[in-house]
Order: sequence, then C-alpha cells, then structure tokens
Amino acid sequence: MLYDIGAKLVNVFLTINGSKAKVYGKENLPESDEGYIIACTHNGYVDILNLGVSIYPRHIHFMAKKQLFEMKLLGPLVANLNAFPVDRDNPGPSVIKIPRQLIKEGKIVGIFPSGTRSSENIELKQGAITIAQLSKAKIVPAAYIGPRNVKEVFKRKKGYLIYGEPFTVESGKEGREASTQFLEDELNRLTEVLHNMQKK
Repeated sequence: MLYDIGAKLVNVFLTINGSKAKVYGKENLPESDEGYIIACTHNGYVDILNLGVSIYPRHIHFMAKKQLFEMKLLGPLVANLNAFPVDRDNPGPSVIKIPRQLIKEGKIVGIFPSGTRSSENIELKQGAITIAQLSKAKIVPAAYIGPRNVKEVFKRKKGYLIYGEPFTVESGKEGREASTQFLEDELNRLTEVLHNMQKK
C-alpha cells in the first residue's frame, strides 16, 4: 500500500521536475509473473526512485544496508517500501535466503552492485550472481545516469535508464566467475551507451 502511494507520488515529483528517466530496453524485462534480479549501477538515491517508477505497477524489493533500518524515522519507512536489510560487514544466510524466497514468490529483487568502495563493488556483484545461480533466476543488468539527489532534481537534470538483456548463471565456480565478469562488462557497456545517447 505505502509502496504504491510512494511510487505514484515519486512519479509526479520526477515528472514535474523533468527528471523522470527516459527508459530504454524495457522489452528486455522478463514476463510479468516471473521472479528475477535487476542489477543496476548506483550513484545516489534518485536512481532507486527512477528504477522503481520505471517498472511500476510491479514492485522491486531492494537490498539495502542494515544501517538504514536502524534509523528512527527512515528505518520503518524503508521496511515498508519493500527493502530488506543486509549486513555487508558480516553477511549471514539471510543475504541469500531472503532474495531467493522473494524470487520463488515471483517477485523482483533489486541490487546495486556498484558501491562507493571497490571491494564492496566486487562483493555485491558476486552476491547478485550467487543469488541468481542458486535461485536459477534471470539477472537483468541495468544502468542509470542522471540526477543523484533532490538538489539535482530541482535543477531539472535529466535522467536516463537502460535495461540490458537478461542472462542466467551457469552452475559451479566457473559459472559464477564468468558471470561476475560479464555483469561488470555489461554495466560498463550500458553506461557508455547512455552517455552516447545523452550527447545526441
């Protein structure tokens, strides 16, 4: 309920300010009743908003660092917006268990495998690939460029979002390693595609 209200308000807010992302490659998204993973580039919180709006009315269940849930006001809000906590310093079984269950229920899991620290970046990519492998789910690479925060939205900075073709992860360690590199390459390629579109 709160997610639906929030999505509609965010849609209006971004549209009015000219920062609702222009979306490319939406035809690459799997069928509407299928659970899958979206792995998107990340450089702020407006990309989260644009990603959610882009596939609404379907909901995205975002993986978020546990510190957000510990904040008095933000914590309950984040929980009600379909996010689930992850302890990146001491990851436990829930890191895999929760998203696998969500995918099994036909839901979409959103992961941003490009954190600010390079080590975190690698770990999140590997985590997305492992979840996809264990759940036998498709993973959709996505890239976003545009406003990063409310200040940039008010400056009417334009946003761009692109979805790449979904892929599955082969079994075994070699499958994980190959797919992790492939995801890295795809995120870079899609980002470059957006930058080229932005210049036109």
